[in-house]
Amino acid sequence: MPPEKPQLKTLGMNLVGWTSCPPENLRDGQDAHPTKLIKSSSQTMQNRNLRTTNTATSTISRQPFLEIKDVSKVYPTKKGPFTVLDGVNLNVEKGEFLCVIGHSGCGKSTLLNMVSGFNFPTTGQVLLEGEPITKPGPDRMVVFQNYALLPWRTAFENIYLAVNAVYPTKPEAEKRSIVREHLAMVGLGDAMEKKPMQMSGGMRQRVSIARALAIRPKVLILDEPFGALDAITKEELQEELLKIWGDNRCTVLMITHDIDEALFLADKLVMMTNGPHAKIGEVMEIPFARPRDRARIMEDPQYYQLRNYALDFLFNRFAHDDVG
Repeated sequence: MPPEKPQLKTLGMNLVGWTSCPPENLRDGQDAHPTKLIKSSSQTMQNRNLRTTNTATSTISRQPFLEIKDVSKVYPTKKGPFTVLDGVNLNVEKGEFLCVIGHSGCGKSTLLNMVSGFNFPTTGQVLLEGEPITKPGPDRMVVFQNYALLPWRTAFENIYLAVNAVYPTKPEAEKRSIVREHLAMVGLGDAMEKKPMQMSGGMRQRVSIARALAIRPKVLILDEPFGALDAITKEELQEELLKIWGDNRCTVLMITHDIDEALFLADKLVMMTNGPHAKIGEVMEIPFARPRDRARIMEDPQYYQLRNYALDFLFNRFAHDDVG
């Protein structure tokens, strides 16, 4: 028997929005059983403590902050067209933290590259505040797994180059202040003059995150930023990322293969089906109160319901066959 179904949205369903009973209030003894938190596009379901709304109707008067609309991506090959993504739809609200999970080859990076402007849909649109994304821009910054730092530059210089490129007319003192502020924010105030080869992997990734945030983007895109780190450093950086995000609340889209990481960090977990013709299979609401406390979350029985459901989605319903 598959795990009990948590709060989610299935293929063809619209995004679920919290209304009169936001997630943080569900910690105070209220009934938030996962099976009572499911919403279809044709129904309004209620229990005694929660009402969900149809986002398709609510967004008529309010444009989504980030909208992925009927997006498909097709590549030409010698054997004919190869469809990576097929009819992907997703609305992201301002300040949300979303994690995207799925097997290798399902198009996660392709999807986020279209948000960043490094790639473009074959059909459909990606809209930011109602405007089509047609190229990369400083309003969308990306942090990669491999750090992408200039090895001959110091931590300070790596960030300064980005700040100066985006804000060339700002006074020199202000630009340098922005760099120092963001290095201090990630705990590297005393490592400004170190070059990447003098830093640990965790320190390098802190510099990468500081550089992205120093541009003050509207959307922060994280492509498995902690995938190459050891478990202890990874957890430390997860905690730091949440603290930084809590201070500035920019919108975050993060690719991960780690379900526990997603449940700790995100507001929603976007689960993708296998490619080719990959879609968003389900979007799971993560109702844990913020600020997040790892120990409390892992003591919550609902954590294991959510975790088991995501594992079942990935390894039973959409098991990877590794063919082709």
